[in-house]
Amino acid sequence: MDQIGINISNADLLNSIGEVIIISDTEYRIVWLNKKAEEVMKGIYSLYGLNSTDDIIGKSMDFFHKNPKYQRLIMDKDLNDGHKARINIKGKIIADIIITPIQNNKELVGYTVMLMDMTTKDEEERRKDLLIQELSVPILHIWDETIALPLYGDMNILRGEHIISTVLQECVDKRIRYVMLSLSGVTSFDETVHYNLNRLTETLRLIGVKSIMVGINPDLALAIQELIDAPIFKDAHSGLKYIINLEKDNENT
Repeated sequence: MDQIGINISNADLLNSIGEVIIISDTEYRIVWLNKKAEEVMKGIYSLYGLNSTDDIIGKSMDFFHKNPKYQRLIMDKDLNDGHKARINIKGKIIADIIITPIQNNKELVGYTVMLMDMTTKDEEERRKDLLIQELSVPILHIWDETIALPLYGDMNILRGEHIISTVLQECVDKRIRYVMLSLSGVTSFDETVHYNLNRLTETLRLIGVKSIMVGINPDLALAIQELIDAPIFKDAHSGLKYIINLEKDNENT
């Protein structure tokens, strides 16, 4: 601890951080772990044939790498300003790692290693599946020149942009005239949801496509009606009936 300038107050500060923090000397030998690291590493000991935290202290980081020489090359090259990477621990755990040099009067005295967002391999795969599901745009062709778009999950700005570009392309390619937006999977109407829906309906209007909103509960309907200029119906049947009537009116004019 003394050789890299960590005193009691600094140790207390690092122990209060809710992330795994490991400190090594300049030769990448582990010299200290915070309380969070000690707790998390208990689940990793068996993967490396270790029994306790005492077995980790003094170990070189090379011990934990499948290809130590390659890892050393990267670390020696990139660690002047810090190094970020995603690591795979024995095919069981995925973590984001940040390695930062520790300097004392501009002299390198060691490294801080922080492991963040640690998840099991199975959890990581579930996250990926969920992200793919949320980024997907399930477009349903329900009638002539009419598509339905069920909306659900996290309606953030990134997903909103993806939805808008995908729906626009579909409308142009298939000569769509009506888009039925089903909001039954949207549980709250915050500023981000409003922004995405407003942009979508306005953009569709610019290319001559009419938006209809369905599957909205009464409370959500009141909030949306004040902010979004589009017909609103309680279910898809009512929305489709509205579209059919519009088409009949157009034929009679």
